[in-house]
Parts: sequence; structure tokens; C-alpha cells
Amino acid sequence: QVQLVESGGGLVQPGGSLRLSCAASGIIFSINAMGWYRQAPGKQRELVAAITSGSSTNYADSVKGRFTISRDNAKRRVYLQMNSLKPEDTAVYYCNADLVSPAPYGSRQGDYWGQGTQVTVSS
Repeated sequence: QVQLVESGGGLVQPGGSLRLSCAASGIIFSINAMGWYRQAPGKQRELVAAITSGSSTNYADSVKGRFTISRDNAKRRVYLQMNSLKPEDTAVYYCNADLVSPAPYGSRQGDYWGQGTQVTVSS
């Protein structure tokens, strides 16, 4: 069974840094794009950053220049380095992966989500 597990969230003061990590486990044939989303209370889930299998990246305007997404294909991990954090970055952060896994008669491509990790930026 495919699982995505995030780690690295927590409480940090404004201007501080955190590094989120997400590990994919289970039988996986290949991982395409991976990304980080976030959802603040009362708001819709939004894309924070994404990275393709070829390491092309895409960022929300609100985090450009502060956040960096990277991945380690051998370890099946994706990371989000968050610097210069602001109170408005407070949210639950979710890892997402578009990947190919076994199916009864071959394989299937699907979208998988982690359980989320809380990031709170407050003094």
C-alpha cells in the first residue's frame, strides 16, 4: 500500500526557518510530480510548490524567494525548505505525489496525499 508520510512541522517565530520532509513508501513503479500544498483554517487548500521528475519547479507567488522544493529520487523523498517564515504561512502542509503503482492487471497512475503536518509561525 502506498503511503506518504510528512515530518518537520512545528512552531517557529516569524523570520525563522523549517524544513519539511515527505517520504513515499510501498511498491511504487515511478513517481512523477511531487508537491507541497497547504490549508489554513477557513481557507481552501492551495499549491505551495511542485517539482517534476526532471526537477523543474513551480512556486506560489506568496512563497517565491523564501521556499525551496527539492527531491531525492533514490530515497523517494521530497523536501520543502522554508525560510523567512511569516504568520500567514501558518497552515497544515500536505505532501502530494503523482505516481505509478501496481494494479491487478498491470499498473495504475494516481494522486496520493500525506496526512499533513502543522506549521505555526507565531511570536
